[in-house]
Amino acid sequence: MTNTTNSTDQMPINDSTLTSFDYIIINANLATFSEQYGFDIYNDNQTNNQNKSIPYGQLENAAIGIKDGKIAWVGTHEQIKPHLTHYKNDQIKDVNGNWVTPGLIDCHTHIVYGGNRSNEFEARLQGASYQDIAAQGGGIVSTVSATRAANEEELFAQSEKRLLALIKEGVTSVEIKSGYGLDLETERKMLKVARALGDKHHIHVSTTYLAAHALPPEYKDNADDYIEQVCQWLPILHSEDLVDAVDGFCENIAFTAEQIKRVFDVARSLDLPVKLHSEQLSNIGASALVADYQGLSSDHLEHLAEDDIKKMAASNTVAVLLPGAFYTLRDTKLPPIEMLRKHQVPMAISTDCNPGTSPLTSLLLAMNMGCTLFYLTTEEVLAGTTVHAAQALGLANKGKIEVGCDADLALWDIARPADFAYQMGLNPIAGIMVQGKWRETV
Repeated sequence: MTNTTNSTDQMPINDSTLTSFDYIIINANLATFSEQYGFDIYNDNQTNNQNKSIPYGQLENAAIGIKDGKIAWVGTHEQIKPHLTHYKNDQIKDVNGNWVTPGLIDCHTHIVYGGNRSNEFEARLQGASYQDIAAQGGGIVSTVSATRAANEEELFAQSEKRLLALIKEGVTSVEIKSGYGLDLETERKMLKVARALGDKHHIHVSTTYLAAHALPPEYKDNADDYIEQVCQWLPILHSEDLVDAVDGFCENIAFTAEQIKRVFDVARSLDLPVKLHSEQLSNIGASALVADYQGLSSDHLEHLAEDDIKKMAASNTVAVLLPGAFYTLRDTKLPPIEMLRKHQVPMAISTDCNPGTSPLTSLLLAMNMGCTLFYLTTEEVLAGTTVHAAQALGLANKGKIEVGCDADLALWDIARPADFAYQMGLNPIAGIMVQGKWRETV
């Protein structure tokens, strides 16, 4: 294909620039997801023939220059070819026509938890509903007991396996929520483990405070008092540098919009962004609430209404779709994909990795589910795990390939970008770069 944007149109390039990179990637096909290279998922290509969108923002026969952990230059292989003699062999990565994407981003996970809930999986197979299991002391509360009982080292060891599964599939950034502690000590423990996982494995971890996830046994029938505790714990954990964002579960089996609003008011006072588990089982105004707070994302959304979609569009709130939970719960109520497209709300895709309703540690499979179950296009699910997932976490310098962005990249042995969502069970990863350095994925 011929692209309509040349990287040299973005900034002046001279010989000294092209000989000063730390690393170079050559002979690459790029899925940039950058508007600079024609990515525009909502352009219908009909209204302005001079400005057609380019699927995936793709560039063929391209090259990337990396400097100080950032993307410093994007151009053609022919542009950099005369300058390769200035570099040592270990500074040059010839990918032989393989595809390079931004590092994948899993923007909604609960991977730090203790225990196992396969017994609930069996119960659902025998006819029990999600609500039935929760009413009998299962669900989130059962994981709370196991997470409280695990010490920090045990919790780290259990959670690390799940993170490594994601990294092996090209994930270079991940969100990790608390919410299985429901007391100050265990919420702190979960967030510390999340930070430690990122530090050990040198990937970006966004931590999200989700104490407003369920009502703990000690506050049975006393949700307002528990929410008061949630509001008091938040400034404490924020002062310990453990919180990047604040989430809640606004649902008929969890917390009301008014209760979540109290938590969000504290988050706003601390300049922390908010997001919300919304409209999974019913519509009680959760997406409208998070949009009122200019929230980063509203997540699940099977019961989302068009008026709330309009509010999300106005607040630039990302719709995070979670097909793993839809699949596991055998849901039949589809998220309103066409209305989200109509109002041009960015859609992200995530594993929702959690012990009860989405024990999924494959973002590649989540992409396939997004296409097969939700009828998304392959471009939508790839955007949903790169540029739109970055937006859902407030990460302006990740999720796309363009000058100035973090050099978080994934290399794939595929014929075309659609292969990501088409294949099931085959991992085509060939390498990842994190903050400008190549690393093994296994």
